[in-house]
Amino acid sequence: MSIEDRLAELGVTLKDAPAPAANYIPYVQVGDLVHVSGQISMDENGLIKGKLGQDMETETGAKAARTCAISLLTQVKAACGGDLDRLVRVVKLTGFVNSTLDYTDQPLVINGASDFLVEALGDAGRHARSAVSAASLPLGVAVEIEGIFQIR
Repeated sequence: MSIEDRLAELGVTLKDAPAPAANYIPYVQVGDLVHVSGQISMDENGLIKGKLGQDMETETGAKAARTCAISLLTQVKAACGGDLDRLVRVVKLTGFVNSTLDYTDQPLVINGASDFLVEALGDAGRHARSAVSAASLPLGVAVEIEGIFQIR
C-alpha cells in the first residue's frame, strides 16, 4: 500500500505545498536527508491560534500538532518530486508549543504529530524528537514543527 493510500484511509489528502511566507525555502535536501522548515498549525479553516495553559487545552493542541505533521509530509512530497513513496523514515521532529510559563505538557501536545506519523507510516514514522515551550509563535499559532526526513 502506498503512503498516500494509507493517508487516504486516515481521511488525509495532501494538498500542494505552500510557498514560503518570507525569505527562506521550505526544505533543503542534503544527501538523503530533507530538512523541512517549521510548519505552523493550520487547517481548512485557517490558522489554529492559541496559547496552551491559557486559552487552549492539551487535546486541542495535539490536534493542532497533527496538522503540522500533515504539512510536513506535504513538503516532503514536494521534495520527492511528488512521489511520497520515496520517504524512507522520519528522522527527527522539533516541536514548538505556544504556552504559558507554568505549562509543562509540551510533549503531550507534540504527541499529536508523533502519533499521526506512526499511524500513517508505521515504524518508518518513529523518530527522535524535542518538544519545547515558546513564549509566542508566528501569527499567534499554537504549534510549529520542523522535521528531518530520510528519502530514497
